[in-house]
Amino acid sequence: MIRIPEALSASLRKYEPEISTAWLEALPTLANTYLERWHLRLDGEPAHGVVALVLPVTKSDGQRAALKLQPVSAETIDEPVALRQWNGNGAVLLLEHDPETGTMLLERLRADRSLSTMRDEIAAVRILSELMARLVTQQAPEGMRRLADIAEAMVERTPRVASALPDPDDRRLLHTCAAAVRELLPEAGDRLLHWDLHYDNILTGDREPWLAIDPKPLAGDPAFELLPALVNRWDDVVASGDVRRGILRRFDAMTEILGLDRQRATGWTLGRVLQNCLWVITDHEPALPPEQTAIAHTLLSRT
Repeated sequence: MIRIPEALSASLRKYEPEISTAWLEALPTLANTYLERWHLRLDGEPAHGVVALVLPVTKSDGQRAALKLQPVSAETIDEPVALRQWNGNGAVLLLEHDPETGTMLLERLRADRSLSTMRDEIAAVRILSELMARLVTQQAPEGMRRLADIAEAMVERTPRVASALPDPDDRRLLHTCAAAVRELLPEAGDRLLHWDLHYDNILTGDREPWLAIDPKPLAGDPAFELLPALVNRWDDVVASGDVRRGILRRFDAMTEILGLDRQRATGWTLGRVLQNCLWVITDHEPALPPEQTAIAHTLLSRT
């Protein structure tokens, strides 16, 4: 019997309401189909992400692996493309893939040991940055979503979405972020980006100490990758007693390791703040998230 965690069911109903019921009903059969097709044996409790069920399995040759099942959508369709391109260099290794259902067989990593468990915050930032530097050496494959298109759409949406905010300072900040992105649009980049590289998406493995999982691939400038690591573990930044210094310590470490121009990295990080804030406002929130505004104002204070 395949047990579907209730938290996964709730998450799917929230984020994929149009397909969640039918997909969840079909999920046990889908899992059993690939257990048989790829000659796999269950050997642990299921785990899950926002929309994916992950089953620990063992192959017929004894190799430990993970069977990942998730709906095929704009958010998930390019994940196996990116993993195949990286071929295990800094990311989890793709062993099998069925493009029709999106089902993947991956090398087994330790789901209980993410980079967020590392107590030394700056050491964690450095590990993440070194991993990111490896991932972005690859050029994105043809046909992948492009930062140029996404950024242009964000800039176009900003005036309409910002008008819904009651606070003039919030409206002004969104327009400032949009202006920074507008300047960078002509050279949006072509590197293969993870797009969601934060501490919980980096796990311990047997093949390497740390490997990235769960990419949302994008073709673009590596400077667009920095914000998740600035926001994640936000309590550590606040607990430092100096939020501005905490933000800049992370930002400076990442840009140094990645060899990024800091002015350009500031502009694309403001673009990522803009993206996150547009999502929040679209969900009818009346104000911008405080951690997003803190990061934006800190970086703007340098310019």
